[in-house]
Formats: sequence, structure tokens, C-alpha cells
Amino acid sequence: MAEKQEEKVGFAKGLKSEFSKIIWPNKETLAKQAVVVTLISVVLGGVIAILDLVMQYAINLIIGI
Repeated sequence: MAEKQEEKVGFAKGLKSEFSKIIWPNKETLAKQAVVVTLISVVLGGVIAILDLVMQYAINLIIGI
């Protein structure tokens, strides 16, 4: 039983040690990255929508609707 307790304590210390190594971004960097991710998502969504319309048109043309 004590062995499991020691494992938990060791795990918690290791976890705390790893978290202390993380370099968290500041607000400015985080805001810039959020804007970039949002813009890329919107652009990619537009590209997918255009491809969908083109393929839909091509399929309708092929099957004669």
C-alpha cells in the first residue's frame, strides 16, 4: 500500500517538474496566434466550399441534371 502512495508522490513531483519547464506565451503572442489560426480556418473553409461547389457542378453536368 505504501508503495502505491510513493508512486503517486513521485508522479506528482515529476508532473510539477515538467510543468515548470513550460514556457507559456504572453498575451500579445497568444492574440497573434489566435488571429492567424482564425484566418487560416476561414480561408481553408472558403477553399473547401469552392471545391465542393465545383465538384457538385461537375457531377451534375456528368449525370445530366
